[in-house]
Amino acid sequence: MWRVGIDIGGTFTDLVAYNEDTGEIKHLKVLTTPREPWKGFMKALEELGVPIDSVKVIVHATTLGTNMFFGQVGLEPPQPVLITTKGFRDVIEIGRQNRPELYNPYFEKPKPLVPRKNRYTIRGRLDARGNVVEEFDENEVVEIAKKMCRKNVVFVVSILHCYANPEFERRIVRLIREACAEAEEVVGSCDVDSEPGEYERTSTALVNAMLRPLFRRYIAGIVEELRARGFKGKLLVMQSSGGVSEPKLAEEKPALFIESGPAAGAIATAYLASKRRDKLAVGFDMGGTTAKAVLVVDGKPSITHVFEVGGKYHMGRRVRGSGYPVRAPYIDLVEVSAGGGTIAWVDRGGALRVGPQSVGADPGPACYGRGGNKPTITDAHAVLGRLPDKLAGGKLVIRRELALEVYRRLASSLGMDLYDTAESVLRLANMIMARAIRIVTVERGYDPSSTVLYAYGGAGPLHALEMAEELGVRKVVIPPYPGVFSALGLLLADYRHDLYYSVHEAVENVSWEELDAIYVQLEEKAYRLLVSEGVERDNIRFIRILELRYRGQLEYLEVGWSERREIVVEKFRELYKAKYGYLPPTEPPIELVRLHLIAVGFTAKPAIRVPKGIGDPKPTGYAEALILDEGWVKTPIYNRAILGVGVEIGGPAVIVSEDSTIIVPSKWSGYVAEDGSIVFERR
Repeated sequence: MWRVGIDIGGTFTDLVAYNEDTGEIKHLKVLTTPREPWKGFMKALEELGVPIDSVKVIVHATTLGTNMFFGQVGLEPPQPVLITTKGFRDVIEIGRQNRPELYNPYFEKPKPLVPRKNRYTIRGRLDARGNVVEEFDENEVVEIAKKMCRKNVVFVVSILHCYANPEFERRIVRLIREACAEAEEVVGSCDVDSEPGEYERTSTALVNAMLRPLFRRYIAGIVEELRARGFKGKLLVMQSSGGVSEPKLAEEKPALFIESGPAAGAIATAYLASKRRDKLAVGFDMGGTTAKAVLVVDGKPSITHVFEVGGKYHMGRRVRGSGYPVRAPYIDLVEVSAGGGTIAWVDRGGALRVGPQSVGADPGPACYGRGGNKPTITDAHAVLGRLPDKLAGGKLVIRRELALEVYRRLASSLGMDLYDTAESVLRLANMIMARAIRIVTVERGYDPSSTVLYAYGGAGPLHALEMAEELGVRKVVIPPYPGVFSALGLLLADYRHDLYYSVHEAVENVSWEELDAIYVQLEEKAYRLLVSEGVERDNIRFIRILELRYRGQLEYLEVGWSERREIVVEKFRELYKAKYGYLPPTEPPIELVRLHLIAVGFTAKPAIRVPKGIGDPKPTGYAEALILDEGWVKTPIYNRAILGVGVEIGGPAVIVSEDSTIIVPSKWSGYVAEDGSIVFERR
């Protein structure tokens, strides 16, 4: 039986299939269909060429959520209506008291998800302990619901302090459902996010409510198409946290799935780094639209708990306040606009720029011959002889003459030589991507030279070794199947569910026995959930986490559970000092914000096997290619598929495969490892 991973990216849809009986691995790439992403999904399955009834599991990652907030789906989002506590109508417009770009006088705040005319307030108030200060008026709620009732409407209810008394908000939700049965959705904020902080909670609930109808139609469409083709297996969806779950969670809480594709690549990096015993690794994923970097320490990718969908980037950093906050566990990635389809252009001052605009899958770079007429990073590689004649397993024929044409125009507007212009574009792209890697290393206290760089994505291996030179990185790993590595990560991911319980008490005042009893209840709930998804009992594990902070502070730290209170307190102090560099001279009370339970259901991992190859391969040919800092070099071309384990290759060289190309500068040499990775070290 086959297990299949399908990752829909901005430019390509990638597929990896693993045969559990024979160990065979198949992989392919097809162009993404941005307006109708399910078409690319089905096309990839058709091209796989195996009977659909022999597919046991399909694991899927999608950019659908991100695309909707960037207006790329071609579907109108539903009309949101917000009902909140009197006096808090404008919370989602005011946001936090920070100016995202302090020195940008032209910065425009994102439009609020709900226009002011659709934001309603009601009487009724809870205090911070959840006590009812003022009961809400049922007639007032029903009147609003009937006034705004129509098919394309989603209602979101966000009551101040509802985390301390969720039932108060749920009663309002039930009233709206009874008064407006035709509404697309009625969502209570505390059923999506049970933390204090009404701005983030309201935003999370709104994002979730707006995505629900879209995800439900999308998943229902895929399930219907699969069933029509005879698929009787299981469909799973990748979460932004790096775990998989059944589609019903994606339908109920789609905000958890916005960054599912990049998360899959991070999971694959963590898996391979753990197998190779690389304690400090950086995953570098360069695709067709963007490049991503993630830090992996001791086999675990870093996690963040606040993400902004639709946000902008500046110098590789998310501009806080430029998007819509979603409070949920996300793998902490840094993303920059430097993919193969990123456009090179000249600004008003006559300077060369790269990004953030991208040509996407349609029409794609000029050299794809699909109507593209703008110079891209991929076209720069074609101009400089760094690409093979065909990409994506032969589906795309590279037309170098078209790349030369668009770069002649760009060079003319700059008053530069054609080839110097293309080289400058690659240098700029490398600088942008190196900045992303510095953010996940230097800014978190790690020296890039002490890390191992794992480079993947269709374009990652083209840049990895030259970029490593700039960063001082001395070891680079190009994993097997690098162009579809994120799709492979889908088959390496475990089931995951995150459960929470709000506390908001001083640590010294809570009963450790009561906390343990609450954890047991959460574990029982998670256990039933994982078993219902088909996870075997012996494969279920729980991780208990306490979310702690000093009273009066907003940010919290995660501390692993211990049966002894003093151990937890001491660990919190250690983490606080490590993160902020000091401890308060007069220590405030330590507050327990929430209990967090991570429930994991381990899955069987595919044995990554690669063709045996041959011991002493000969070059399949030679090409004139420009290597940065070396100029034009006659480089031997090697076919990766015939490189056997232990084979060594020194630069300069070009190594081609169906899904990626590796540029090897003269100062680097590599060997094929047992797991099929090519490990490069600086000579």
